[in-house]
Amino acid sequence: MISRFLPLRVRRLLGVKVTSRTPTYQLLDQPGSLTPLLAALDKVHEVSLDTEADNMYHYKTRVCLMQFLVGQEVYLVDVLAPGLKLEPLFARLAKKHLIMHGSDFDIRLLHDLNGFRPKSIFDTMLAAQLLGRPRIGLGSLLEDHFGVAVDKSGQKANWSARPITPKLLKYAALDVWYLPALRDILTKELSKLHRLGWLEQQCQAQIESGSTGFAPATDIDWRIGRSERLRGPGLSVLHAIWHWRESQAQRLDTPPFKVCGNALLIQIAEAAEAGDSEESILHRVNFGKRHERIFPSFATALHEGLQRDPKSLPRRPGRDPNHVSLTQREIELQDRIKADRDAVAQKLGIEATLIANRSVLAQIARHPRKLDDLLLPWQADLLRDVPSLKSD
Repeated sequence: MISRFLPLRVRRLLGVKVTSRTPTYQLLDQPGSLTPLLAALDKVHEVSLDTEADNMYHYKTRVCLMQFLVGQEVYLVDVLAPGLKLEPLFARLAKKHLIMHGSDFDIRLLHDLNGFRPKSIFDTMLAAQLLGRPRIGLGSLLEDHFGVAVDKSGQKANWSARPITPKLLKYAALDVWYLPALRDILTKELSKLHRLGWLEQQCQAQIESGSTGFAPATDIDWRIGRSERLRGPGLSVLHAIWHWRESQAQRLDTPPFKVCGNALLIQIAEAAEAGDSEESILHRVNFGKRHERIFPSFATALHEGLQRDPKSLPRRPGRDPNHVSLTQREIELQDRIKADRDAVAQKLGIEATLIANRSVLAQIARHPRKLDDLLLPWQADLLRDVPSLKSD
């Protein structure tokens, strides 16, 4: 039984037959059915957790399923099932250490659903990044360590459809089944490299950022892609048809990209900017299977956009009056810090942006003495003594 949690390469050396075992699970989708899960949670200090959402199929993203591995039991909670009272579940979950993979989206989803904030997490994706793994997806890690081939069709499934098929339920159960064993493997490797503290800091930062939920809508969300190149009628048209797309997506209860993609919106706006006639633009537009239903309202939006004065559009927030562009000296320092960061990252075998991204590099170049305020402790320690900062 223990051999199934050994790394794949070790099991092959030991002559263990590599097979993928589908875990059994309990589907909790009836009023009162959470009782066994709540009882199981009361007996443990850590839980493996994952979620499935319907962001590929509906306008507003919802949590559809929550997967738990508690001890050796997998529980699948149908969040959309009527009559389920989730408050006792979240109250218990907030006191547990969570093992997750790629937790940022899940934490934001659960925050918006219930105001949930994890106590602590071990994120296996963050751990794989800090180990410099070239493949950090859960499917890849399960294949590398356990010889498990994950059916990727579940990634694009409609998790809001009911009943959930047995195939999808098995996929969902597999997402949490191997997490404790994967955590143990990654923990050993991180410990050998003295990077466990790095992961703890990364995970805490993930909790802090995820617990703010998703960013609210703003008046400038319509300024997509290459919109900064538009100045005249193209800008007014983009504003009109972007909002048209939003209203259609809401009406059809589908993600906006399924009404039409950003590339088409920009293409239409650029045609208007170039002076193409309304008739010419309408003649070239095709919305596929929904064309007949949505074309008339699109034509109205296009016409209104062409008639609108672009000066009347919502403006971008003004530049911070305290903001000043980097000086030439600071730009040169930023380049030197970047070169040093890249050298450190290469030596460690990790992505350079894990240490500091471009935006943070600019802030460091401006305020080198604020290194500890701008970075996590492990990141600051790596850059503290690099030549570019040591000599500044």
